[in-house]
Amino acid sequence: MEVCLLKNLMFNKKGDFIMKKIFVLASGRSGTKFLSGLFKHNVIKCVSKHEPRPDMFGRPINWFKNRKLDKIEEVFLYKKKKIDNYNADVYIETNHAFLKSFSDIAIKYYPDMKIIHLIRNPIKVARSELNRQIWCDSFHMKLLIARYRPYYKDEEGVKHFRWALTWNENIFKYENLKNLTPYQKYIAQWIEIENRAMKFLKKYHKSNDCFTLHAPNDLNNIDVLNDMFSFLNVKLKNGNIIIKGKRNKNKRKTIITNEEKEQCNYVFENVSNRYLEIFKKEPYCNFDWINDISLN
Repeated sequence: MEVCLLKNLMFNKKGDFIMKKIFVLASGRSGTKFLSGLFKHNVIKCVSKHEPRPDMFGRPINWFKNRKLDKIEEVFLYKKKKIDNYNADVYIETNHAFLKSFSDIAIKYYPDMKIIHLIRNPIKVARSELNRQIWCDSFHMKLLIARYRPYYKDEEGVKHFRWALTWNENIFKYENLKNLTPYQKYIAQWIEIENRAMKFLKKYHKSNDCFTLHAPNDLNNIDVLNDMFSFLNVKLKNGNIIIKGKRNKNKRKTIITNEEKEQCNYVFENVSNRYLEIFKKEPYCNFDWINDISLN
């Protein structure tokens, strides 16, 4: 699709307006909800969604593992219809299901999309994700959740947590990774998601359309956010950026123990080297926490 850019607005060759679409490459518990709020409070004529329905969690994750992209596409077309009906200049969806299920379908329909790559320390991501699952398993949470069921069953009747991978992806099939603790599964999931992020950017030649944020620091850094909004070429409501958004807090604090650091390193030490190559390069090599992780 041939497009031109004029005063922050995009038009195709026929002169029809194209709403700018932005999606996020991220793991859960990385600040995706807060990022949605930043766009809502700062960007003019912007529809900012965190996990709109259909959110593409649950069965679409299982379909992605089994490469049943036709099923994912069928659900995504309903999402696309809703997106295309918005009267806005910008649509952003900060949904960490993107890399878990529908990235290959979304890029098919929105090849001009912009990307934000949101990265958080895997040790903290894994602890926070496990805390969220424990809370979802609690009786109190089951009383609160009416619109979503925390678990779904696949075609073989096996139960899965709807916001996580299936734990049957290839990364979990290495001999030394078959008996991971729940915490370690989330470490392996983080590794898988980051590899998917790099693969997506390379496969679809989107590196030049991607802005990287380090969570949580960059989400509260005025200079970085200014750079991001400028990179995305969006109009701001005010002269000054407002640091405002809802934080998707867990009931339990994310406290990391030495044992969990050791469990994290066990996963990195036993996963195939092909999963580790990306962490020796940018942007990962720029993060201070990478020095605490064992890279073969």
